[in-house]
Amino acid sequence: MTANPQVSMRERVKQPPARAILDSYFNPALARALEHHFELENWVHLAHAEMLVRQGIVSAEDGARLAGAILALNARGPEALEVDDTLEDLYSYVERFITRTLGPESGGRLHTGRSRNDLHVTTWRMTLRGLMQQVLDALVALRRRVLDLAAEHAGTVMPGFTHWQHAQPVTFGYYLLAFGDQLERDFSRCLAAYRRTNRNPLGAGALTTTAFPLDRQFTTAALGFDGLMEIAYDAVSSRDDAHEAAAAFAVMMTAISRLAVDLQAWSTLEYRYIELGDQHCSVSSIMPQKKNPACLENLKGAAGIVTGCLSAALACSKNTAFADVSDGVTALNDPVTDAAITTRRALVLLEDVLGALKVFPAHMLHMTEIGFGTATELADVIVRETGLSFRMAHNIVAVVVSEAIAAGRPATAITADELERAAVTLFGKGLGISAAAVHAALDPAENVRRRTVTGGPSEANMRAMLAERRANLERDTAAASALAEQVRAAREATFARAHALADA
Repeated sequence: MTANPQVSMRERVKQPPARAILDSYFNPALARALEHHFELENWVHLAHAEMLVRQGIVSAEDGARLAGAILALNARGPEALEVDDTLEDLYSYVERFITRTLGPESGGRLHTGRSRNDLHVTTWRMTLRGLMQQVLDALVALRRRVLDLAAEHAGTVMPGFTHWQHAQPVTFGYYLLAFGDQLERDFSRCLAAYRRTNRNPLGAGALTTTAFPLDRQFTTAALGFDGLMEIAYDAVSSRDDAHEAAAAFAVMMTAISRLAVDLQAWSTLEYRYIELGDQHCSVSSIMPQKKNPACLENLKGAAGIVTGCLSAALACSKNTAFADVSDGVTALNDPVTDAAITTRRALVLLEDVLGALKVFPAHMLHMTEIGFGTATELADVIVRETGLSFRMAHNIVAVVVSEAIAAGRPATAITADELERAAVTLFGKGLGISAAAVHAALDPAENVRRRTVTGGPSEANMRAMLAERRANLERDTAAASALAEQVRAAREATFARAHALADA
């Protein structure tokens, strides 16, 4: 036996990793792990080491030495690891650091009752929940901005569109409130995905737990998890946490992309409903008049990237064995991480864009007045005033609108006499509707005011809906804060106990 014996995880194989696998797999994964997992993995090591001592599996003296070495490594940072292309992953380098620091007798005890299988999925779930926390926080900020803007423009009348055609008058605030409800559901989806992600696989071992008397409930609390991935085989084989998170991000980004499409169209000269802040636009190198909506185009591109990340994550797991396999369990970490980062950045960007948005209410109203979005209310007035069926009223208004469009006249030019003639021509009897009733029906603001049915854009409805959405936002803000506090407190307590153990 040598004076300073060394241990290794690669004794089964006699050659170091090939350069090809280092370049294509091990080193890129290691770089990502050093960026995202280093401190989290050390947190797992500390919790596991403390649990081993508490269970009498490792002596207090060895536990203290392990805690001291891990804390020292964490303080020094990833640069303390001597990465030399001889090992496979972050844990391999961490273990080598610890065994070289403490010797194999003490340092070699850290991995007792544990596998890289459960270690890696534990660290991944901690990483993903942190990324999801950032998304939830950014989503809260965006929702607050949307509600503020919706309240500001609750009375800003504009055309509502279906199939890119004028449909019925709405308000810009009503449009934004509809988008805000989608964001509220996005929050709910992400929160549910977070809670299913925040389950502890540690202690599952390779796939069947271990004969050592581990206390999995202790590490669950120490690592800030809500509960266990109880069945060990499930814990190391399932990656629906990643799939669900990526799906939630993709759904959210799809809605954001649709909003960006509208804002980009409405910012053109042809619409002139809004204008983006200069800070959110790019310019042309040749055309001096250009103010390009670069941020909106970036948001749409980001949505495509996130959708691609979801497809990649699902494809990695598709047609793989339900077991711990690198392609089905590990390969999807990168695209899901990219999806989370891209989504958070997009949320922050959109919140900033909306904060600098300039709106042109007068032009919005003018376009609503001259368009034919009030035609539905005109038909409704005929039904209410005359008792005709809606389909008959629909026919009458359609004839008058067609004639007005053919003559190049706006909606505001429609008269009671025209409706009278159309009714006689179609059904052989007049309507007797007053000019005042027709004028009110063609008034976009009056159209909005009359939409008092639950969910409509009337002012009273908007006040009530905004109040409810603000209350929901405060509830969700508190929920997101509670998640962050739970993780922060668990980490602080684990590291404090580790310092106490190391100093004992």
